[in-house]
Amino acid sequence: MKLTPKATGTFAIAPTPFHEDGRLDEASIDRLTDFYAGTGCDGITVLGIMGEAPKLEAAEAQAVATRFIKRANNMQIIVGVSSPGFAAMRSLARASMDAGAAGVMIAPPPMLRTDDQITTYFKQAEEAIGSDIPWVLQDYPLTLTVVMTPAVIRKIITDSKSCVMLKHEDWPGLEKITALRGFQKDGSLRELSILTGNGGVFLDFEMERGADGAMTGYAFPELLVDVVRLQKQGERDKAHDLFDAHLPLIRYEQQLGIGLAVRKYVLHKRGVIASAAQRKPGPSITALAKAEIDYLLSRVARFDKRANLTPQASAAE
Repeated sequence: MKLTPKATGTFAIAPTPFHEDGRLDEASIDRLTDFYAGTGCDGITVLGIMGEAPKLEAAEAQAVATRFIKRANNMQIIVGVSSPGFAAMRSLARASMDAGAAGVMIAPPPMLRTDDQITTYFKQAEEAIGSDIPWVLQDYPLTLTVVMTPAVIRKIITDSKSCVMLKHEDWPGLEKITALRGFQKDGSLRELSILTGNGGVFLDFEMERGADGAMTGYAFPELLVDVVRLQKQGERDKAHDLFDAHLPLIRYEQQLGIGLAVRKYVLHKRGVIASAAQRKPGPSITALAKAEIDYLLSRVARFDKRANLTPQASAAE
């Protein structure tokens, strides 16, 4: 089923599993997909910034996307297709949709600066992949260095009938969500799904500002699912209590440079992926950092028993 502006819930940002020698780990892709389904995620986004997509060959990227799609059953799969060139973007987008993806995600290249450059780029990107493919606009200025105002986002969406979702990752960005929902109230912006990222750091209040859910990769997607659900049910205090218990670990995972290593370490401890390895070049975490993560897990487990991890053997067998 294709992605629509009514999309809601939790879409996990999936890391790409590798063996210690850098080969793709297809068995771990299967386990990871099943894990996200078991935690209640509505979808998975693959080959995003935390998916090490630039380290993959074109054929590998297509193979990863297809593996997730074929394993996903009822979950929607969004494939990151951002690329320096439109030819590669189109190729991966078309192949992913042919395999059964729900849509694709496009991030702006860092060299864009003016509003005209930004809006023109996305108009050309849609022309390149084809207007029949629903796509997600990724707004992540902290990493991509491209600043899109609410008015620019509105124009991109107005110009594109097939842009159905915003992945909101501005920081601070709560007022941006409010502004976009305000545009919808005054009739100047059509229906749009807004899912939020940034490792979930602001998910508690993003939901209250009008977000439809989360699209991020915290190593406990159950937390994301629960916060989204509780906020939609009006259980504000319960949502914040649960979120607050996880916040120190969420913060630790959001460190620039080693965030993915932290996330993979926890997923490995959870028995989901066979190795925490990244494809080179990629940073690793020290024994001291691992001890700090273990300490944070023990503190989260005081409130949320799901963080009480015991050694898992299934992923290594």
